[in-house]
Amino acid sequence: MKTQLALPITKIQKSKLAETDFSNLVFGRTLSDHMFVADYKDGEWTDLRIEPYGPLSINPANATLHYGQSIFEGMKAYRNADGKILVFRADANWRRLNESAERMCMPELPEEIFMEGLSQLIDLDREWVPTAKGASLYVRPYMFAMDDYIGVRPSDTYKFIILTCPVGNYYNKPVSVKVETTFTRATEGGTGAAKTAGNYAASLYPARQAQKAGYDQLLWTDGKSHSKIEESGTMNIMFKINGKLITAPTNTGTILKGITRDSVIQLAKDWNEPLEERFLTVGELETALKNGTLDEAFGTGTAATIAHVERINVNGVDYMLPAKPADAFSHRVLAELDGIKYGSVADTHDWIISI
Repeated sequence: MKTQLALPITKIQKSKLAETDFSNLVFGRTLSDHMFVADYKDGEWTDLRIEPYGPLSINPANATLHYGQSIFEGMKAYRNADGKILVFRADANWRRLNESAERMCMPELPEEIFMEGLSQLIDLDREWVPTAKGASLYVRPYMFAMDDYIGVRPSDTYKFIILTCPVGNYYNKPVSVKVETTFTRATEGGTGAAKTAGNYAASLYPARQAQKAGYDQLLWTDGKSHSKIEESGTMNIMFKINGKLITAPTNTGTILKGITRDSVIQLAKDWNEPLEERFLTVGELETALKNGTLDEAFGTGTAATIAHVERINVNGVDYMLPAKPADAFSHRVLAELDGIKYGSVADTHDWIISI
């Protein structure tokens, strides 16, 4: 990607690279050397810069701490066989960030600032992009309110930051999930479609209860009737029943418009796979589990890409899914996406930018 903005760069005095164990990466624990920062004040984004990763100075009256105006994104950068750095669908993350910003009364971030900050930061810290199979550089752009004011209103000032961290696989084995019919992640008219921090905070308690019971994630149901499957804790969810892919639509405002989800749907259409974007009811899921017509279930998300589901709890009963054959759709689509991301498969949809 050709850079246009001349960003001031302050380099770290001593890199942490030499003391980083790339063979033992815990997701989200190891942060790279630098971060991109931009400040919003007086109606414009200013003071664009790259500086060493480090603590921020926050006033105790900071608006985000009190009223939660905070949004974020997640994407990954990969190193191909030639050593080039490839970033997957960054433009989609920029668009979704601004959709979240609109819902949360936050300022729009221009594409040039997002893309230039992203590309120049990754280029500076390119040695942090892992080389091991399955590893990548996780990229976390986020924006939050900066007013020092305790009052319920949108902030006038904001900070936008991009962090990066080398990561391995998010899930090292298939996951177990539980259908949640008591707690609610999102309701129509709420903030479910926005990637805002409060959505995740509200999910922590029921997710912890599920984890204590031995499940990795929840399958959230609609807030009105708890009869329709919406999404999982950190990912969208897809089912293949009687040879047909089924996944919830994203036009209700309750479900995050997953970029991996969108990519899987596009590949399914390319391959002429039967597909329905509709709500699967809890009853339908239970019936398919009982009669063996559920071929496979899997989550889609940036962190996990494709997370295979091996156990589903519905109405207090555990159902084990059958072992998936090598040519199962979830295996094929994971291989295709990984091939595109690492540069070994043709990028026919212009999803990759090279840095």
